Amino acid sequence: CQPGFFKASASGEMCEPCPAHTERLGSGALLCPCTDGFYRAPNDPPTGPCSGLPSAPRDLVATTTQLSAGKLLLSWTPPEDTGGRTDITYSVECRRCEGAACQPCGEKIRYEPASAGLTDTKVSVSELDAHLNYTFTVEAHSGVTQFAAQGTPRADRPPSTSALTTSLHYTDPPKVTSMRVDERTSNSLSLSWAVSPRPRAQPRPIRYELTYRKKDDNLDVTMYTVLILEKSSVQINDLAPGTAYLFRVQALSSEGTPGGSSMEDEYETLPEAHLTQNNTAVIFGAAVGGAAMLFIVVVVLLVRKRRRNSHTRQGPEDAYFSSSEQLKPLKTYVDPHTYEDPNTAVLKFASEIHPSHITKQKVIGAGEFGEVYRGILKAPGRKEVAVAIKTLKPGYSEKQRQDFLSEASIMGQFSHQNIIRLEGVVTKFKHAMIVTEYMENGALDKYLRDHDGEMSSFQLVGMLRGIAAGMKYLSDMSYVHRDLAARNILVNNNLECKVSDFGLSRVLEDDPEGTYTTSGGKIPIRWTAPEAIAYRKFTSASDVWSFGIVMWEVMAFGERPYWDMSNHEVMKAINEAFRLPAPMDCPSAVYQLMLQCWLQDRSKRPRFPDIVSLLDKLLRSPDSLKTIADFDPRVSIRLPSTSGSDGSPFRSVSEWLESIKMSQYSENFTCAGVVTMDQVLQMKNEDIKNIGVRLPGHLKRIAYSILGLKDQTSTLSVFAV
Repeated sequence: CQPGFFKASASGEMCEPCPAHTERLGSGALLCPCTDGFYRAPNDPPTGPCSGLPSAPRDLVATTTQLSAGKLLLSWTPPEDTGGRTDITYSVECRRCEGAACQPCGEKIRYEPASAGLTDTKVSVSELDAHLNYTFTVEAHSGVTQFAAQGTPRADRPPSTSALTTSLHYTDPPKVTSMRVDERTSNSLSLSWAVSPRPRAQPRPIRYELTYRKKDDNLDVTMYTVLILEKSSVQINDLAPGTAYLFRVQALSSEGTPGGSSMEDEYETLPEAHLTQNNTAVIFGAAVGGAAMLFIVVVVLLVRKRRRNSHTRQGPEDAYFSSSEQLKPLKTYVDPHTYEDPNTAVLKFASEIHPSHITKQKVIGAGEFGEVYRGILKAPGRKEVAVAIKTLKPGYSEKQRQDFLSEASIMGQFSHQNIIRLEGVVTKFKHAMIVTEYMENGALDKYLRDHDGEMSSFQLVGMLRGIAAGMKYLSDMSYVHRDLAARNILVNNNLECKVSDFGLSRVLEDDPEGTYTTSGGKIPIRWTAPEAIAYRKFTSASDVWSFGIVMWEVMAFGERPYWDMSNHEVMKAINEAFRLPAPMDCPSAVYQLMLQCWLQDRSKRPRFPDIVSLLDKLLRSPDSLKTIADFDPRVSIRLPSTSGSDGSPFRSVSEWLESIKMSQYSENFTCAGVVTMDQVLQMKNEDIKNIGVRLPGHLKRIAYSILGLKDQTSTLSVFAV
């Protein structure tokens, strides 16, 4: 070969010119070595061109997504120069800086999906602290990066990194750490409290929400008083003499959301009459005090003995509601139907909005009472916000109007980031409206179906954690939802899930098969606990059962619970101890929690605080989600009843694909000549790939369905049992 050409071995083939970025040697070259700054990866052919290092990622930006969670999204665009390679990946490094001193962020910081080996140009970073400077460095890698690191000193190489320094300036409300009584009289109490230290960057002044009620208030509707305060002390007057009151104080965020609460503290006003301070009174008081002390000691001993004995005979009801005073939160939900005039409840719990401040933009759905619009709310002194507007259709009766507005009376009592927020109502004009925050991604079940297989188990469990936190808040408020289902969870742009649909007389499903009517109203059978179906016993424990079904819906990407079984089949199966099997690729720990939620004995089901705690634990240890629950395709993919004289469960390939939500591949099967179910039954994984099924989730779903079809007899016997 002439200079500038090479041939890998002595043969009769033509000499080839040296490829790009290689040195041109003298005549007779076997190879052309790479020039300085260019390399070949181990998998590159020795006769191929050499590659350079990628340049730095461009346009690195940080976007705050969830302030209260200390979370941001880093995104960038690919390098302008990839060095001639397509195997570009990215890594992210975080350093935390206080003043001039910087150190690695450590293991506390969480990256989703990972901090290295990224092929996408974005990464979510969470568990960040407020008011600290973070420097994020994003480096582009390729198959030759490792060889470059061994050769040219880093200072002499073109940079492959981009750096960005940012900080989170959110301020979570401080936690109230202690409360004390400074002064008491027979009809007043003076209280003050301490809060946790605040960040060095002083935010706006703190406001507090103080809630109190009588300790022995055993009414069905607990009466409580809420005060919004600008300082950490208060004097409360007009109290009853010699009465114990329970107090709770919470710091409010800048948006008015309650933060960490204090423990519930009890203080008592002085008795109305005081004895004069003479000797007789002192002696008499001492005698009474001694007798009282003796009495208290006896009572304590008796109570302890009784408690010890009662543990052995405590029934399911006692086990779940072990102490109503202890479990009942201070701020208890008030049923608007207890008001003689329902309009009073609306005025008490919801803000009135003038219709001129609302602009309807487009219809996004239809509710029981009328259409639902996306729109804009522009209230005086507030910035413009997107909202959802529920309307009441013309020709309504007064009862329909009251039922419509009762949802606002309920929603207005809640304030939590995982509960849909009520902006206000329009009641003083002809067309009544309920205005709530706008959730861009709509109902959770539809969102999951539209993004089937696109989210990791970690993301799905994160969504479940949000729903569980919302339900914990509702159960703490003594509110039972009764209709918890993925269709009643809304999703925003940040994939935050919020519990919605608090209508008391709502139509639970369009499908008449979706509900089971009893003398007390309609019940969504597939989501409802057996005791609620049989005895209308709705409690937080029945909401926990429903949450288990929601978990299944989420992990199955919006699949219908119990598939095409009828309501009577579902009830019969549940009573015979049948439980939904694990969805495909569902982590074992998540499925075990579902089974705990579906325990027949409601006293043994976990409570929402336990569920939130467990989901938090799983999210802190992502490796715990790698163990997948056992999956039986013959049970997990419900096959329709056999139809046709030949006993075949499907009459066509397209009908079969539609049943497993894979109808988008109908054309692929036809083009590949797979047009009968007999041909489908002969297919293997490689055959499915060859017709163009590339997504792992889709491939698995089709393959598992074929497995189930091959054992149709066994499938039907499973459901017969």
